[in-house]
Amino acid sequence: MREKARDKGRLEDIIEYSHNVMKLIEGIPFNEFQKDIRTYYAVMKNVEIVGEAAYMLTPAFKETHPMTPWSVVQGMRHVLVHGYASIKPDTLYETATTGIPELCEQIEKYLANTDWEQWEKDDNIEQK
Repeated sequence: MREKARDKGRLEDIIEYSHNVMKLIEGIPFNEFQKDIRTYYAVMKNVEIVGEAAYMLTPAFKETHPMTPWSVVQGMRHVLVHGYASIKPDTLYETATTGIPELCEQIEKYLANTDWEQWEKDDNIEQK
């Protein structure tokens, strides 16, 4: 069972690892990205962690924040873990340069605009 008390920490993890991705890829054009094995795999691992943190959020949190494409974020994690041989460098690069910054912006708003004490107490939303 996922606990609502852990949602805030999972969102903070998404922010931390998203920032890692953005720092790793900053100023690196695609052609360099796909040739630099260290950066490539560091970005891949951090994107994977972002997806895992999203996956571990409670269903209640995801249901009350439908603006974020949770299934896409989680799906990328599943591909990186289970379908690693089929990863296309351009897809990972696009995720890192576009998707991650957009996700990070949304998550920062959730962190700032949620009454976390109330969220953890709220029994009106069923935990699954």
